Formats: sequence, C-alpha cells, structure tokens
Amino acid sequence: MTGPEAVDALSRVVPTAGGRDERIDWSAVEAVWGTRFPSDYVRFMEVYGAGSFAGTVSIQHPEPDVDGYYADGSGLDDETENARYTWETEGEDAGFALDPKDIVAWGVTAGADIYCWLTTDENPDRWPVLVCGRHTTPVFQLHPYGMGEFLRRLFGDAEFREETLSVVIQEPVDFVNWRTARGL
Repeated sequence: MTGPEAVDALSRVVPTAGGRDERIDWSAVEAVWGTRFPSDYVRFMEVYGAGSFAGTVSIQHPEPDVDGYYADGSGLDDETENARYTWETEGEDAGFALDPKDIVAWGVTAGADIYCWLTTDENPDRWPVLVCGRHTTPVFQLHPYGMGEFLRRLFGDAEFREETLSVVIQEPVDFVNWRTARGL
C-alpha cells in the first residue's frame, strides 16, 4: 500500500488524536531538497505532523528548523548525513549496493536506528524504506514499500517490529506531535 491511503491504514493502528497539521509549504521544502517527497509523507505531515510514536520512534520535520524543533541539532538533514555516513562505514556487509547520496532520512528511534528512503526512483511514491539499524540484524534492511506502510507494519505486527526496531514499544502505541509535547 502506498500514498495517502497508507497513512489512513496507519491511523487504524495508531490514532491520530495526538497529531497536528504542520501546514508545510511543500514548494519551499522541495526547493531546498531538490526533490518531491512521497505522498504518504506529505499526508502524514497533514494528519500527524512531526513527533513521536510511543516516545521511541520520531518522525522528522522536513524543514531545517521550524520554531526551534531541531534545537538539539537533529533533523532530516543531520539524520540523512548520519545515515549516509553509517552506510559508508558499514554498508559493505549489507548484501546490496547503493549510492549514499540516494539516502534521505525521515525518522529515528530512541535506539539510534535511522529510517530512510532510498531515492533512486523518479517517483517518490516508489521509494522503498531503508533501515539503518544500530542493534538490528541485519544492520541494513531494505523494505519494498513506503513510509506509511512501513509504520503500519511496525506498529501493527509484533513479528515485523522485532526485526526492524532495536527498542521496546509500549502498548498501546500513541502519537504525540512535537508542538503538543513542548506545550506549543
């Protein structure tokens, strides 16, 4: 499942009550990044926004610094650089090849896993998810579906979760938008 319908399916697993529309100027964001973003990520930012699932899986905001969200130095740009560096230093054992410039991060876990897109397709809705795990086996995992479907499986399938996550998720899984978490 891809596109906005993947986020709708995710909302049946994790309620959207804690989400907030980020009201992103996608033209400006795409100009900075030089690419369009997947429609499930765009929909995710409208329904949930940047924030955290169960305090352990954080979805990054696409803008470099919005209202101090990245005051700690993290963010889509920094996490993308971290994922690319991880691939450059550890990717030879992955069992598949890729160019680090094709990696764009979209999420992180409290266990230092980085969730990314592999951006080799012209159509961002066909970008698979690349997991750069710190404590997962294997370290690098390529999943043939988008972010929304990946998250739906992560929070709706305990067996899938064990393979792709190096931290424990508290049930039931909730989502808290970063603005709500900061009292904004």
